Amino acid sequence: MSEETLCFHFDVDGDDFTSAGQASVQVKKLLRELGVSPEVIRRVSIAMYEGEINMVIHAGGGKADVLVDETSIVIILTDEGPGIPNIKQAMQEGYSTAPDNVRSLGFGAGMGLPNMKRYTDHMEIESAPGKGTTIKMTVEL
Repeated sequence: MSEETLCFHFDVDGDDFTSAGQASVQVKKLLRELGVSPEVIRRVSIAMYEGEINMVIHAGGGKADVLVDETSIVIILTDEGPGIPNIKQAMQEGYSTAPDNVRSLGFGAGMGLPNMKRYTDHMEIESAPGKGTTIKMTVEL
């Protein structure tokens, strides 16, 4: 890769579980083409997929931006959903506010945010009730 930053933008459709995860699949392909290691691709894909699913479940969709440079991959997920009232509580494994219809589809087990943190080197969450959420995750290369 050259020393410039590559930027990829994706819109995440909030109405469709079948299309959730498409951005992470596209990012996986792009990173493979750039020669990024399979382990880094795996970590980025898992974190991004979890974020996409969260945006579909809780926020009616959102936007995903992926920035790739010589040292890291930064994923910025932004939505205009209801926000996260208690981030510390939301970070607890198993804590979920997903409705029953989402759980019946196999989602909403309360592992999204914990997995996003687990598979990245750094994660920041900015959220306010009624204002939406921005999550910035970094995976070092």
